Amino acid sequence: MAVVMNFFSVVLTWLTSNPEVVEKIVLGSILIMLVSTVLMVVAIIKMNPNYFDSSKLPDESWRGRHPLFSILFNVLKSMVGFAFLVTGIAMLVLPGQGLLAILVGISLLDFPGKRKIELSIIRERHVLKAINWIRIRAKQAPVIVNSQLMQAGSPRGETNDGKE
Repeated sequence: MAVVMNFFSVVLTWLTSNPEVVEKIVLGSILIMLVSTVLMVVAIIKMNPNYFDSSKLPDESWRGRHPLFSILFNVLKSMVGFAFLVTGIAMLVLPGQGLLAILVGISLLDFPGKRKIELSIIRERHVLKAINWIRIRAKQAPVIVNSQLMQAGSPRGETNDGKE
């Protein structure tokens, strides 16, 4: 316990003696929060409304294009997805829409078991409600979720077809 208290004492002393660094960290954090929120909203608006309507991932039309374009697109998509995932995990304890950011991040990444995780997150009533609120405000169709998929994994047995 003394080691932890000593650590916090050293950190607090450093922070109080370097206010310009603390200011830059706070401003940078606010900027990152604003940019990630805007990007998350854009990703939700651009999402295909049928993305969660089946147990299979939708076909991606860009895959048949030039291989270099596909590789570059995959790398950039994965980097943005990882950034959203990390930001979303942080927002579980910090202010922000953590589950939405995690869902957007996971939807941008490619890994085994991705669909199962996406569906378990979208089954949360407040997540689907928040996504559809954003989409409706942007004059986009609400996300449609197959009611069988909602029932299959819903911990409460609730159904929701994307309409609230």
